[in-house]
Amino acid sequence: QVHLVESGGGLVQPGGSLRLTCVASGLTSDESAIGWFRQAPGKKREGVACISSNDHLTYFGDSAKGRFTISKHGAFNTVYVDLQMMSLQPEDTAVYYCATYTRCSPLLLFWDYWGQGTQVTVFP
Repeated sequence: QVHLVESGGGLVQPGGSLRLTCVASGLTSDESAIGWFRQAPGKKREGVACISSNDHLTYFGDSAKGRFTISKHGAFNTVYVDLQMMSLQPEDTAVYYCATYTRCSPLLLFWDYWGQGTQVTVFP
C-alpha cells in the first residue's frame, strides 16, 4: 500500500526558506516518480516539481524555477523527497502535497496517490 506523508510546513516571513519532506513508502515500479504540488486558497492545485525514478528533475511552470529545489534519497520502496524553498513570497502560501505516478506528468489526473498536505504560510 502506497503511503505518503508530508512535513516541514509552517509560517515564514517573505524572503525566508522552508524545507518540506515527503516520505513515500510502499512504492512499486508503477509509482516511481514523486511530485510536489500546491493549492492556494481559491485556486486550482498546480504542479511545483517532480523527480523521476532515474532522478530526472522537472519543474512545472515558472514559480519554482531558481527558488525551489527537489531532491530524493532512500531505498526503492521507501523514499524521502525534499522540496527546498528559498526566497518565499506571500503568493507561495498554499497547502503543499506530494504524490506518486509512473512519470513526471503535469496533468494532475494521472497522479495516483496523494498525501494529506502541509500548510505553508508566508506573511509579512
